[in-house]
Amino acid sequence: MSPFFKGLLKLLLASLIAGALMNLFGLSAERILASIGLTPLEAWEYVARFIAWAIPNVMLGTIVILPLWFCAYLFIPPRSTDE
Repeated sequence: MSPFFKGLLKLLLASLIAGALMNLFGLSAERILASIGLTPLEAWEYVARFIAWAIPNVMLGTIVILPLWFCAYLFIPPRSTDE
């Protein structure tokens, strides 16, 4: 199994254990959000606003970064892997 999938599996398992322990102590997402003064709907609205802000900025950055990366890939010689 690749290291990426091993890490993803560990992350999912740790999240499951943490969620089960939180449930054991009576914590829920709604209760945590309420303690900071948010409803689940407001939290989703903040997430949607963040995504609406982030996607155009990522695309704008890509217009600059991708050509720079491509030029570096073309003109910088590869490193040797002999060690």
